[in-house]
Amino acid sequence: MQTFSWLIGVDGGGTGTRVALGDIHGKELARASAGPSGLGLGIGRAWQSIEEGARTAFAQAGITFDWSQCVLGCGLAGVNNPDWLGAFRAAAPPVAGLAVESDAYTTLLGAHGGAPGVVVALGTGSIAAALDAAGACQIAGGFGFPSGDEASGAWFGLRAIVWAQQSLDGRVAPDALSQALLAHTGATDRDSLIVWLCAANQTAYASLAPVVLAHCDHPFVAKLLAEAGEAVARMIGALDPAAALPVALAGGLGQSLREWVPQAMRERLRAPLADSASGALQLAWREGERKRTGA
Repeated sequence: MQTFSWLIGVDGGGTGTRVALGDIHGKELARASAGPSGLGLGIGRAWQSIEEGARTAFAQAGITFDWSQCVLGCGLAGVNNPDWLGAFRAAAPPVAGLAVESDAYTTLLGAHGGAPGVVVALGTGSIAAALDAAGACQIAGGFGFPSGDEASGAWFGLRAIVWAQQSLDGRVAPDALSQALLAHTGATDRDSLIVWLCAANQTAYASLAPVVLAHCDHPFVAKLLAEAGEAVARMIGALDPAAALPVALAGGLGQSLREWVPQAMRERLRAPLADSASGALQLAWREGERKRTGA
């Protein structure tokens, strides 16, 4: 029977990675952050960020880092692509155990403590998930950037940059929103904005979300926010048409978008019990128990 000493929960998205270090009983000992580890940005980059976060967490806890003594539970964006998931597993360091699920699943575990419920994770990307009484998980949304991930940071950025584009050629009048967007990209004219657009990925577009939310009174932004709220409501409705389950909004944009969810749906919202990193630590604990018992 393989032995291990530590559990690592990994919440990996397109903007950053959050690592929770725990003992074999799942008690959290330390936390750390690192760069993005969403699989769409590259497998090598994902493992690099995870290791950076793990090493930092171990250092904070005053523990010697050793992959062979660790069981990992990873909740990652992009695992729904089987090629990416296979490559991620193949590139794994010599860990004692590895469980990989979507970041939606670990967010769901954290938000409701493993009990039935719905969660809508709104970060760089977006996805909704529901856990029923039988432990089955259903997903809505999360089809990925650029065509999906409604109400996510990247979704906001991709749409908001249009306002900056139109301000440069006179289709709309330059204003505080367009100036703030251009300042964030470092663009000063049409050509320099095109250079930014050609290089921009999901993370770059998501970085525009705080700029957008800082101008929530702008008519263009208000329209986007209302559209985002409706998109969130549709995801919840698709997963729980009977309106029987508790619902939590999670992720970096969860609380910011709460007030834009239609009132009838907003009344069902609860604060998450814990975050996706905590859910990933639960996943690691489950994998550790499986290793320990040989189940």
